[in-house]
Amino acid sequence: MTTTSIPQGSSTTAKRYDAIIIGAGHNGLVCANYLARSGLKVLVLERRRVLGGAAVTEEIAPGFRASIFSYLMSLLHPRIIRDFELKKHGLEVLPCSDMVSPVGGDDYILFSDDMAKTQASFAKFSKKDAAIYPEFDRYLQEAAQVVRKLLWETPVDPARRDWRGFRDGASMLWRHRKIGRKMYRIADMLSMSAYDFLREWFEDDRVMAVLAYYASIGTFAGPKTPGSAYVIMHHIMGEHEGAGGWGFIKGGMGAITQALASYGRTIGVDHVTEAEIAAVRLTGDRATAVTTTKGDTYSARVIVSNASAKTLYLDMIGEAHLPAEVLREIRGYRSFSTAFKMNIACERPPQYRILDKVRAEGALGNFNHPTYMHIAPDIDYLERAYDDAKYGWYSSRPFLTPVVPTIVDDTLAPPGKHVVNLFGGHAPYTLKGGDWATEKDKFRKTVFDTIEDYAPGFSNDVIEAQLLVAPDIERIVALPQGHIFHGELSTDQLFFQRPVSGYADYRTPFRGLYICGSSMHPGGGVSGIPGHNAAREILRDVKARRA
Repeated sequence: MTTTSIPQGSSTTAKRYDAIIIGAGHNGLVCANYLARSGLKVLVLERRRVLGGAAVTEEIAPGFRASIFSYLMSLLHPRIIRDFELKKHGLEVLPCSDMVSPVGGDDYILFSDDMAKTQASFAKFSKKDAAIYPEFDRYLQEAAQVVRKLLWETPVDPARRDWRGFRDGASMLWRHRKIGRKMYRIADMLSMSAYDFLREWFEDDRVMAVLAYYASIGTFAGPKTPGSAYVIMHHIMGEHEGAGGWGFIKGGMGAITQALASYGRTIGVDHVTEAEIAAVRLTGDRATAVTTTKGDTYSARVIVSNASAKTLYLDMIGEAHLPAEVLREIRGYRSFSTAFKMNIACERPPQYRILDKVRAEGALGNFNHPTYMHIAPDIDYLERAYDDAKYGWYSSRPFLTPVVPTIVDDTLAPPGKHVVNLFGGHAPYTLKGGDWATEKDKFRKTVFDTIEDYAPGFSNDVIEAQLLVAPDIERIVALPQGHIFHGELSTDQLFFQRPVSGYADYRTPFRGLYICGSSMHPGGGVSGIPGHNAAREILRDVKARRA
């Protein structure tokens, strides 16, 4: 990792900056780049030895590299790619196969961008579901188009009673005046369970599970949990070009953040690694500097945190400095995670029971092996996995997403070998009546037993397997309680209530202090949009101050 060398000492560093970014995750790098493009001198401070936050590629075994946390490309917005010329800086999106979901025995469902292929697959289980699917897809995509526009909005504060509050609210309503009755669809998804929402359209539990699966990814909920329908839509927000909306990044997800950092260096952004922040310094009601755990101090008129809001407020600022209402809400901000990740170096990809049938039926097109799978054969499977976690234990049969980037990317493993990224749920941050120190190996066996149900003998092909449960994810990349979205995507933690009411506009109670990470609207995923929106608000304030 190449970083800019900055003189350091026990007092304020000699080099002066207009803005300091805490954390070199993708949103921090996006925010830094927009600020620097507008003429500000920017420093990014990263606690780890590598830039990238949760979008990193690191070695898991000799000769094997993996996307350690985030593992699939879907949400990074084309605007971010274009603005920072990321393709010139090494970003290359590779296609993945259509998603294949085993449903028991040698049956499977294929979920494809090709409407006819998906319908044909659904028809094996329900002709009614196959017939209604195009109408459902149109309905969902129209709702998604509404939300995609809202992603770029700065949340208004509906409680404000001054001229600015009225102006901002009226302006947003005018911009989105054509939404009309589509807003009812958003309200439904925010309040309904994924199961109830899908049941209005479909009749077969296996078909519904293909779609309800997305409602469980990264959130502590089951398909029958109220509000889980919205999470389905969050996962289809991606608009990137190529790879049919999902894809792999050549060289792993770390190539995204390396490209962002590379562009930043061309416009003067400085990056310093192994610079963990101990505190944000306040002078009155203004943030003026940050201090690292090594004792180094960096000053700037603008401090921007890409760390989670809980970490910023409770650890870097401290409870004693927070307004009572902010303290109450941030303490209650839900980030309890049940997601886990396993990165596997192996001799060959999983040899699924359905593999011969999938190949014989030509379901994979130009692919000889599925790169993208969901293991959750029906709604009850997903709900039972959640039930185990709801009562404090890991799932006896977790849902699993095995992806094999090395089918299309030869840079991650030795010739003929492979890497499997396995994401799943549920594995609670804390165990009721147990401890991960003694249960982790047992859970590892549970995960492999689950894979073996669908790909017998896979364990024999494993060279190395890195298992990361929520406490590991929190420890390594400081995601609160290991939550991949920095907090639940629930109605009370979205838009003008994310992360606390009154401060959802990327600002904080302290002048000069902002938040640009996934704790803010529109939430988690490697999109870059929170970083973009935060930079826009910062530059507005800088311009107003200079006027």
